[in-house]
Amino acid sequence: MNVKFNNNEIQLQRSDLAAIRDMIPEGAHILDLGCGSGRLLYALKTLKRAKVMGVENDQQKILECAARGIPVIHASLDAALTDFRDGSYDYVILSRTIQSVQRPDIILNEMLRIGERGIVSYMNFGHINARIQMLFGHMPVNRNLPLPWYNTPTIRPGTASDFKDLCKTLKIKICREIPLTNEGDYLRRLAVLWPNLFASNSIFVISK
Repeated sequence: MNVKFNNNEIQLQRSDLAAIRDMIPEGAHILDLGCGSGRLLYALKTLKRAKVMGVENDQQKILECAARGIPVIHASLDAALTDFRDGSYDYVILSRTIQSVQRPDIILNEMLRIGERGIVSYMNFGHINARIQMLFGHMPVNRNLPLPWYNTPTIRPGTASDFKDLCKTLKIKICREIPLTNEGDYLRRLAVLWPNLFASNSIFVISK
């Protein structure tokens, strides 16, 4: 695959990926679970000189990672991650992926076994737009959830509050929470105050 990349490759259109990129320190060791086409890892490798590794199950996305020069392991996140040693990474990232795994509780514990800290980008099904669609009797379809209920990889929908409750159950510490929204400044301020209602996506930095 002959692919040419330019500065647009490191800009990252998704706000959650841009926020994750900005919080990673120089030279960190990064593992991205469900890394997709490797855009985030490419940006971290280029801008932060990070030592990166991805895990992905989609063959086409693995080819795109290879074209970007991103090392990637072909594996399902529902399988055991026993090939990764305890404490072998500084950060383990899971971006908009936890809702598509069979056991979110197991994957969170594995993240914090492998890495010192985890970064989870979490799609919030408690967002006001989703609630309105549910009020009128339909499963939500929006910018973050573009596929209808019968054709979506999302099998574990939850709210930001659900994620916090899970962390509490697993005795996982939430070190930082960053509520995000694609709306205007007013709703961004509301998202900070009431993330479970107004944040379409939240980033959680977690540790044991």
